Amino acid sequence: MAIPKTEKIWHNGKLINWDDAQLHVMSHVVNYGSSVFEGVRCYKHPQGAAIFRAQEHAERLLQSAKVYRMEVPFTEEEIVQAMVDVVAHNGVYPCYIRPIVLRGYGEAGVNPFNSPIEVYICNYAWGKYLGHDSPDDGVDVCVSSWTRIAPNTLPAMAKSGANYMNSQLIKMEAILNGYVEGIALDVSGYVSEGSGENLFVVRKGTVFTAPLGNSVLPGITRATAIDLIRELGFPVVEQMIPREMLYIADEVFFTGTAAEITPIRTVDKIAVGDGKTGPITRALHKEFFNIVEGRVPDRHGWFTQVPVKQAVSV
Repeated sequence: MAIPKTEKIWHNGKLINWDDAQLHVMSHVVNYGSSVFEGVRCYKHPQGAAIFRAQEHAERLLQSAKVYRMEVPFTEEEIVQAMVDVVAHNGVYPCYIRPIVLRGYGEAGVNPFNSPIEVYICNYAWGKYLGHDSPDDGVDVCVSSWTRIAPNTLPAMAKSGANYMNSQLIKMEAILNGYVEGIALDVSGYVSEGSGENLFVVRKGTVFTAPLGNSVLPGITRATAIDLIRELGFPVVEQMIPREMLYIADEVFFTGTAAEITPIRTVDKIAVGDGKTGPITRALHKEFFNIVEGRVPDRHGWFTQVPVKQAVSV
C-alpha cells in the first residue's frame, strides 16, 4: 500500500509541503545508504493524540547519528517538539512518525564529511504491521538463511538505513516462502531478532530475550515489554538463545514500534506450545494496549500529548 500523504513534513526546522520533500539522485544517502532513522507511533487517546516514548526515540536517533559521526544541529528536545509540531499541524492520528537524518547532496565518493546533514520528520496514517488486533491471531514465521550483521562490521545498536538491507533479505525470503516474517540468527548461530522486531521466548514461566551483544537493536518497545512483564510478576532474563529453544518454547512473540506485541504461532511450521497464544503473551498484550490506547493512566510518563486542533479522519 502506498504511503498516504499528509500536508506537511518537518525539514531542518521548518514545515514544508509533502511534495517538496525531495532529494537529488546524487545525494550521499541514495548512493551509500548514509541515514539513521526512527519509527514512532502516535496513538489516539480519549483526550487526543499522544506520542509514545518520543523522548527515547529522539535519544536513540541522535545516538545512532553520533555513531556515524553525523553532527545533528538539533537537540533531543527539539526533535521531540518537531514530532509534536508535524502531528499537530497535519492532524492525522493515530499515525506513524518517521524522523530521519541523512547525508544529502554534496561530494561524490564514500567519504561523507562534505555532504550536508538533512533532518526530516513526517507522519502518516498506518495500521497494523503484523497480525491483527486480537491476541489470538498469531503469525507464522521461519528461521532465515540470512544471518544478522556480525560484530565490528556494521553497528547493530545504531538504527541505520544500511542495516535494513539485511532486513530486506530476511523479509523477502520469508514472504516468498509463505511466512509473514523471518527470525535471524547471529554470526554464532544464536537467536538475534526479526527483520524489524525484537524477539521474546517463554519457557517454563521465564521470559528470555537476546542481549544486545547478539546483534540486537536496543528496541524501545523491547524495553517497554521488559518493564511490563516484570510488573506483571514474571521473570525476564537477557541471555543467548539457541535456535532449538524456538521449537520447544511455550510462547514466542515479537515486539517493535511497528509490530507492537505480536504473538508467534509457528516457527518453521512447528507449533509454538499448543499453537495458541500463551498466558504471558496474552497478559502483556492486554497491558500494553491498555496503556498505549489510553484506557489506563500513563503511570510511566511514556506519552507526549499533541495539541491537535482539528483531527483528520483516518
